[in-house]
Parts: sequence; C-alpha cells; structure tokens
Amino acid sequence: MPAASVPIAPTGRPGLAAMLVTSASAVPLIALQQLAIGLAVLAVGLALAFWVDRVLARTLAVVAVGLVILSVTSLEADLTDLGMLRFTLVLGGAVLLPTLLARRFIAQEAVRFPVRGRRWTKLQWWYLAAVIAIAYLLLPFYFVGSGAYRNWPAVATANEIGRLFVGVNAVGIWDELFFICIVFSLFRRHVGLWTANLLQAIVFVSFLWELGYRSWGPALTIPFALVQGWIFATTASLGYVVTVHLLFDAIVFLVLVHAHNPQLLDWFVTIPA
Repeated sequence: MPAASVPIAPTGRPGLAAMLVTSASAVPLIALQQLAIGLAVLAVGLALAFWVDRVLARTLAVVAVGLVILSVTSLEADLTDLGMLRFTLVLGGAVLLPTLLARRFIAQEAVRFPVRGRRWTKLQWWYLAAVIAIAYLLLPFYFVGSGAYRNWPAVATANEIGRLFVGVNAVGIWDELFFICIVFSLFRRHVGLWTANLLQAIVFVSFLWELGYRSWGPALTIPFALVQGWIFATTASLGYVVTVHLLFDAIVFLVLVHAHNPQLLDWFVTIPA
C-alpha cells in the first residue's frame, strides 16, 4: 500500500498487542530455532487477533504462514547443493504462499511488488553512494572484529566464491520481497508507518540473526531494517530498496571473501588489527 496512506483497516490496542506477539514469535521461531516455543507464542498472537479483530486476524494468519515456513529448517548460510536447494524452496514458499493467500483472502492489491515506483531523486542517488561508503567502513569492522564472518562457509575456489555471490544477492532480494513487500505492507493496513516498521523489523532482524548476523550484528541490522521500510514507504519502489540492499550486500560479499582469504581483496581500512 502507498506509504502516505492511512491504514485501511485500523486496529486498536488489543489488535496492536496481537501484532506485537505475532511478530515477536519470530525470535524463538527463526532466530533461536525453538519451534515449540515459537509456535506457542504465534498461537497466542493469532488467538488474540481472532478474539479482538477478525479482519486483522486474516492478515496475521497470512504472515504466520510465512513465519512457519521459515521455521521448518535452519536458515544458517549453506552453500552446498542441498543447502541452496533448501533455501530456494523454503524462501520461495515463504513469498509465494503468503502472496497468494493475501490476494485471495485479504485483497487483490494487499501484496504488490512495485519494481519501478516513483522516479528516483538526486538525493536518492546520493544515498546510494552513501550506502557504499557506510558499508565499506562498517562491515569489515563488524564481520572481522566480531568473528561473525565465520557464520558463513569458508570460500576459496572460484566455484565457492561464485556460490557465495549468488547466495548473498538472492537472499538480499528475497529480504525485500518478504519483509518489506509482504510483512510491512500487510501490517500497514492496520497501523501507522512507524509502528508497522518496528514490527516488521523484529521479523527481519530475527531472520538475519539466524542467517549469521550475530554478536553485535543487530546494532547494524535493526537500523538497516527500519531504513529499508521507511525508504519503501516513501518511494513506493521495490527496485530502489533492492538496489540499496544489493549495494550493501556487494560489500558483504567482498568482506566475506577477504575475511576467509586475507590475501584477496585487501582493500579495507577498518579491519581491526
């Protein structure tokens, strides 16, 4: 839905509580891989929604389908043939099924993927340059300093590096499809922009934690998730948020290759001694 619009089906405080509990279920479901606890929390959120707001309940049920799909397997980075197939099936299902359900049971326009959106402004072009600079300075310090790069498989051969490149970029695109175009957009039907943004960030960051952004990674991923939601809200452009994400992930890829192979891509100045 357009960012500037008011919620189509606003909900009250009990409904907001149901949304918060549903989003919070992503922490045990995805980040901690505690399926029983996560499903119990999710069930509480859905039950509360059905009790207080049946329209909201349909929205949360669609989001819940995506969360449950993501919880069926570990989402730690895996570059094997089986691992990449597993990611493809799970992540693909987590986008496809909620999209179909939302368009069938909520509204045809409930989930959209507006590739073009509004024309990019000069400020937005400058922001892309800023993303590269910020990522260049922060990511080597984070990945190497915290040791988080070890959460990704070591890569050395051309084949392994190629798989890492494909994986990092594919997951980056998927992030925007699921967390922004589905979760954030569905939440925006019921609450204001920043409330919806905070709620989607819980889910977004839970996934990134399981993927490998651990240690003090949330200090980076929380603001990143919030900024991505805000950008989508103001630009109505999936193409722009994906571009931002892929530029960020380009640096992620280069840092991971360097961290596992210090003799390669020795371009970074913020790696701790």
